[in-house]
Amino acid sequence: MSVYEIILKKRNKQTLSPEEIRSVVREYTEGHIPDYQMSALLMAIFFNGMNFEETTQLTLAMRDSGVVVDLSSVPGVKVDKHSTGGVGDKISLMLAPLAASLGVVVPMISGRGLGHTGGTLDKLESIPGFKVDLPIERFIATLKKIGVCMIGQTGEIAPADKKLYALRDVTGTVESIPLISASIMSKKLAEGIDALVLDVKVGSGAFMKTYEQAVDLAQHLVAIGEGAGKSVVAVLTDMNQPLGNAVGNWLEMKESIDVLQGRGPKDIIDLTVTLTAFMVLFSRKNISYEAACELCRQNLNNGRAFEKFIEMVDAHSGDVSVVKNPDTYPVARFAREVQSTSDGYIQSIDSFEIGLTGILIGAGRQTKEDPIDYTAGIIIHKKTGDPVRRGEALATIYTNKETILEEAARRVLGAYKTADFQPAMQPLVLATLDKHGIKTWK
Repeated sequence: MSVYEIILKKRNKQTLSPEEIRSVVREYTEGHIPDYQMSALLMAIFFNGMNFEETTQLTLAMRDSGVVVDLSSVPGVKVDKHSTGGVGDKISLMLAPLAASLGVVVPMISGRGLGHTGGTLDKLESIPGFKVDLPIERFIATLKKIGVCMIGQTGEIAPADKKLYALRDVTGTVESIPLISASIMSKKLAEGIDALVLDVKVGSGAFMKTYEQAVDLAQHLVAIGEGAGKSVVAVLTDMNQPLGNAVGNWLEMKESIDVLQGRGPKDIIDLTVTLTAFMVLFSRKNISYEAACELCRQNLNNGRAFEKFIEMVDAHSGDVSVVKNPDTYPVARFAREVQSTSDGYIQSIDSFEIGLTGILIGAGRQTKEDPIDYTAGIIIHKKTGDPVRRGEALATIYTNKETILEEAARRVLGAYKTADFQPAMQPLVLATLDKHGIKTWK
């Protein structure tokens, strides 16, 4: 069946066969299907969806488009973590070295910015010299040596996803449960892990805007992983405001360095500890969740997590001196403070709008070819629930694009909503979901 017929079939809300799915993934990966036809199919999937069997077959086809890494020579339990994407979500930067400092082996294959969300690889590459395109042999050797390695997709690992990921980013087809599920799990099933912790974001800054959508996605991810023989837990977390105070690649890296040295925003610390604790539970027997959390907090405060981060940066050929002295990093040429126009309390922050503004000022991509400005970003001064006075700073924008400062400031101001009462606060962690079902957190 031709790709044209496959597009028509999905456009007409029909179910694709495993053979059709494997054929189109293979042909696109090999360059026989042009971007415009694959974009049409992605849009048809976006609007008409896929059933669970189609989603599973898409995941396996994308996994099998490359090699499945064999980590049997690496001692220990191999555990990865993946976030579905948020604004200011830099958790992986701290979680990976923290988990490794506690004896967890962390083989992490990350992605670049997608839509309005930032990418772990872009943040890592803000460190001068940091290489994320390591060959598989060095990936394995680094895991054996220091217990953690954070790379991007090589040409060998799920190459179909690498091409589709970039195409989805610029064609408005990101927020699709089948496409998100297949993208995440194809990489994870190809990297040789034993277990996986998923951070499924919910809210204005997430791809899943509602709790029900997030549960649906989490169920897909867990079922695909467990069906492939992996232990999986999904943690549903709030993304109705940016995580931490920094949005933008180097600004988020600098905030992460603070956390790894025992400082930083409470929400970042709490979520890092929560997710890392689940990784520890997978790798250690007879330990409680509370005890795992305590070990995580200890290693953030005693310097061991930061030491492991330094080891990781060095192993990836990054400039360790910049990590040790982040104030030596270049700064954007232009800064603009966004001030409140009223008194009251911050009711909400539209994280999606903040993320889109990040793209506008150069911290993200509008096309596949766009370069990233690592110094561009936004520092959030006021968050939901905070009191604010007229004229007080809500946020500061940093960019090298002077001509867009006014528009960026207008959009950031529009993302804030204030009122004369303090709002009820949403918990950061909403629920956990695994093969046994869902558990709501109080």
